[in-house]
Amino acid sequence: MTSPDTARPRATDAAGPAPPQGPAPAAAGRTPSRPRLPWRPSGTDAVQTTASLAALVLMILVFSVLDAQFRTWGNLVAVVDAAAVLAVVTVGLTFVLLLGAIDLSVEGVIGACALTVALLVANSRTGLDLGVLGVVATVALGAAFGLLSGLLSTRLRIPSFLTTLGVYAIGLGVATILFSGERPIVGDPWLSGWASSKFLGFAVASWVAAGAILVGWLIQRYTRVGRYAYAIGGAEDITRLSGVPVARFKTAAFAVAGAFYGLGAVMATSQLGSGVVTAGSGLNFSAIAAAVIGGTLLVGGRGGVLQSMIGVLVLTVLQNGLILAGVSPYAQQAVQGVIVVVAVAAATWPVRHRLGVVK
Repeated sequence: MTSPDTARPRATDAAGPAPPQGPAPAAAGRTPSRPRLPWRPSGTDAVQTTASLAALVLMILVFSVLDAQFRTWGNLVAVVDAAAVLAVVTVGLTFVLLLGAIDLSVEGVIGACALTVALLVANSRTGLDLGVLGVVATVALGAAFGLLSGLLSTRLRIPSFLTTLGVYAIGLGVATILFSGERPIVGDPWLSGWASSKFLGFAVASWVAAGAILVGWLIQRYTRVGRYAYAIGGAEDITRLSGVPVARFKTAAFAVAGAFYGLGAVMATSQLGSGVVTAGSGLNFSAIAAAVIGGTLLVGGRGGVLQSMIGVLVLTVLQNGLILAGVSPYAQQAVQGVIVVVAVAAATWPVRHRLGVVK
């Protein structure tokens, strides 16, 4: 005989297994909101920023003791003016590094943009004299190069260092074609004045760089491109599951970076007085080094524009102090290389658990 408990089927058995419990539906007329993604720096970021500032202060004190000329007002102006182009390029590169990506196209993009602006403003080769429009077009060209890098990386799902290396080659080829064996000499007094004219003691280019830094910080702080860059670099899969169109914002971040490269090319052309294919020579390494030294990690999601600017000052002060100390330029590069290795090791040590397998 069977017991009543086994003979009588339960309601749940007859109806089949209960459906899985999903999230509660949103109320009528109300769309579910995306989770608030954090952008504020963590305690580790604060420690790294403090360490970078301490290194900068220590470096200033050491060079001030070694050479009295270092602590003069004229040398301070020289340091700020020398940092202008690197600062603008580093602002752009910071957005790419926040994604956890890398950008190796800087020198090619700057070369193409440098020749472009030199040929669009009053110059020795063409009859064009677009002035401000030429500068705007050059910045737009830089953004287009960045957009290309972002689209190739996100749509084709190719690592960013490969796609940006290809864009570097494209930019260098465009620059070589535009050069055509004859250097265009800039004849636009307004653009030339960026390097030669002074305002409150500093070159106009330095004030342009200050404005670019402010714009970069505002983009990072108040736009979704900046805030989602942190989230994507910190945890891309989680950000995608949160409903954020990751590919769109990664592409936008590359485009923003390219626009800053274009502006940096305009400033470099103003300083050189002509369009040069190699206008961006060495800037890719220096910008990455500055960002990392300042606390913008290569693993993504850490640092920011202001932190990277600390790294720019560290590199510029170091270079200036070594020159005043009579150190060979080749030795300067070696010293910078050592500093970058030490900075990367120190910066990634607190987050080494996030690196997984190191290749």
